[in-house]
Amino acid sequence: MNAPAQLQLPPSLYADTAVAPASTPPLAADKNVSVAIIGGGFTGLSTALHLAEQGVEVTVLEAREPGWGASGNNGGQVNPGLKHDPDQIEADFGAELGGRMIAFAYGTTNYTFDLIRRYQIPCEARQNGTLRAAYNEASAAGIENTAKQCIRRGMPVTLLNRQQMREMTGTDRYLCAMLDSRGGDLHPLSYARGLARAAIAAGAAVHGETPALSLSRERGGWRIATPRATVRAEKVLLATNGFTDDLWPGLRRSIVPVFSSITATAPLADEVARAIMPTRPVLYESGHITVYYRIDQHNRLLMGGRGPMRWINKPADVAYLIRYAERLWPQLKGAKWTHGWNSRLAITPDHYPHVHEPAENLLISLGCNGRGVALSTAMGAQLAHRLIGGNNAEIDMPITGIKPMPLHAFWPLGVTAAVIAGRVRDRLGI
Repeated sequence: MNAPAQLQLPPSLYADTAVAPASTPPLAADKNVSVAIIGGGFTGLSTALHLAEQGVEVTVLEAREPGWGASGNNGGQVNPGLKHDPDQIEADFGAELGGRMIAFAYGTTNYTFDLIRRYQIPCEARQNGTLRAAYNEASAAGIENTAKQCIRRGMPVTLLNRQQMREMTGTDRYLCAMLDSRGGDLHPLSYARGLARAAIAAGAAVHGETPALSLSRERGGWRIATPRATVRAEKVLLATNGFTDDLWPGLRRSIVPVFSSITATAPLADEVARAIMPTRPVLYESGHITVYYRIDQHNRLLMGGRGPMRWINKPADVAYLIRYAERLWPQLKGAKWTHGWNSRLAITPDHYPHVHEPAENLLISLGCNGRGVALSTAMGAQLAHRLIGGNNAEIDMPITGIKPMPLHAFWPLGVTAAVIAGRVRDRLGI
């Protein structure tokens, strides 16, 4: 399923309210650089910023404009950690690498908010915490186990009971939740544009409307063809995530591009917004099919979750999210829902981020599995370190081979079936 052909942003609340974009003109003339980055989302922009800070000549090639994809169209939640629990990570990768992965992944939110402060990026950033909430016994047991593992490692998390959750959310839906004080939220498109502006100020070149048409070896380096000009680079980073194509063999078939949808209300009355989320943490539900939400700085409720596996452009396209919001908070009945939109993110089969080096001086990073805001920001520093230092520069994520999935062409059917099955399991509490 292809993205809309137009270069302008998909219709969304963020497109209507973001800060002005940085100037990112199309590449018009051939150039030679040390590092070329394909993909102008958080991963590509953060890596460019960290490279430029260290004096590396770097160019970002973005098919549309920075933040056009999931980076500028996600739920705006800045959440710590990985999909898997700390004990599982150490079991999968060993105490040494696993321990580094845990420290890195749970530190990504602090890293992101520190970067925002350092560059004074105007993106409505707030570090008010993340709630991982349970509404059935099975997920409650899982959250309690996760909280124990985090507390054992000295993390700033708290396990909240049903009464505390009622006070935090204005609904009695939840049995318990884990509150991680390091989480928070922001305006993702404003953040993407701010990252682009910071990278450019540091010396990076960022070119929008410049898709990479081919990638090939040339005289020990790399040649990237674009519609108007050619880039020759010593090293290349591929950071295309949910919009990965066939630029590198097998890469597209190593991830599942899943749509995540969001709908937003008009600004709510102060008393309604205070009743829903008085202290303004973000929340995501622990279930087979995740629903997530937050109240933004303008009292809008943003509800997100799995929607149609196609592009949408209005609230009616995700009416089930509106019905669910009214179930949680009956006072929302009659509220005006102004926007409905979605974008594609990359899910990996093992639910870990994937970093690959399939050829010399070619680095690939993709698959944030729904934790892209903080994770991809912090990965920028890791990837820059690897690009500068080469094989001797260790990073806090495993570097693995590309593993294309069998029957990948049927991913839309598989995702739809998984969503239906997940909703049934969540209703049954299994």
